[in-house]
Amino acid sequence: MTNVGTDAATPTPWRLTERIALRELTRSDGAQLHRLDRDPTVMRYIRDGRTASRAEVEERMRRSIAAYRLYPGLGRWYAQRRDTGGFIGWFVLNYIPRTVEVEVGYRLLPEAWGQGYATEGATDLVRYGFHDLGLRRIIGITHPDNLASQRVLQKAGLHDRGWGRYYDHDVRLFVAER
Repeated sequence: MTNVGTDAATPTPWRLTERIALRELTRSDGAQLHRLDRDPTVMRYIRDGRTASRAEVEERMRRSIAAYRLYPGLGRWYAQRRDTGGFIGWFVLNYIPRTVEVEVGYRLLPEAWGQGYATEGATDLVRYGFHDLGLRRIIGITHPDNLASQRVLQKAGLHDRGWGRYYDHDVRLFVAER
């Protein structure tokens, strides 16, 4: 991974799937990330469904950039289409705050929904977490009504384990263990 948190150059993608390039976030990604988090359809099942302000997005982005050094190999990554370079969202493999759990997740723009990007990216990060990082357990969580994301997690190899409480919310819990 290169260029952590700099604006001098866009980092080279560190992980490639058939159709997705993942790279570290940079401070210059704020507009795209805010575009994602201000969309009510994207945020419908996230926390309380409230869209995020630019300041909130900038703070999350700052923490994400700092986390690359704190937790090597884990993080939140800017996702773009390999064919066009267009921004589609982000993927994450990181610790859930105040737990020892490592979560796989994603947030994609609506125009990227229903095309298999979520499954492709999540499956790749689960494989990476087990094979490259040596993780023993990876979880995914969803809002109880988010059936599409529940299907994605199952296709990525996670199994429904009922209910859990993360981020101060009752959520559906999916687990993959090596």
